[in-house]
Amino acid sequence: MTDSARSDHPEPGALDVLVLCASRRTGSFNARLAELAAATIEAAGRTTRQVNVRELDVPSYDGDSEKSGGLPPGAEAFAELLRRAHALVITSPEYNASMPGLLKNLIDWVSRLRPQPFNELQTLLMSASPSMSGGNRGLWSLRIPLEHLGARVYPDMFSLAQAHTAFGADGRIADATLQARFETNIQNFIALAEAATHYPCAKKAWVEFLGERGEFAGVNEQVSR
Repeated sequence: MTDSARSDHPEPGALDVLVLCASRRTGSFNARLAELAAATIEAAGRTTRQVNVRELDVPSYDGDSEKSGGLPPGAEAFAELLRRAHALVITSPEYNASMPGLLKNLIDWVSRLRPQPFNELQTLLMSASPSMSGGNRGLWSLRIPLEHLGARVYPDMFSLAQAHTAFGADGRIADATLQARFETNIQNFIALAEAATHYPCAKKAWVEFLGERGEFAGVNEQVSR
């Protein structure tokens, strides 16, 4: 299996999306946002798997522990979920203008695997917070390790400000305009993830656009003649 391979996929044409909530707190705003994201994806006919970081508990990264015992079970479980997924959605709180330490620690453990499963994984970042920024600063810090590991982090992140008053009784975002923006954000991300997963020609065209010449370079020129 190559570094970019994804294993144990569902049947061709299906899209399997892993939704990770990075808040351990029961009933947290980010847990509610994760539920809404999963419901929106499933309503569009795709499959989701939901997991919370408390189910993937790992000790602080320690090279000596890794050398003597390998990866802890929580990191192995997360890695397997990543391998099975076509795309990843993370809803994360903001801690002191950054990502939660337990999420960074989990990423660090999983990054030790070869092949490491973040590489080329389409990823969408979301946050919810009572603050006016909606936890957005934490998402910018989260992009750094994920992009370093090769994840394809979607440009349009979603941050829900004043989350303590933002959700309606039905679990959706009470403001209709903001709810529509949330849905559009997810729909556009899913469309990109499907194109990258099921239409490799889209990836080839993007590589050639960047000026790299792959095995099919020149095909478009030949066809147009």
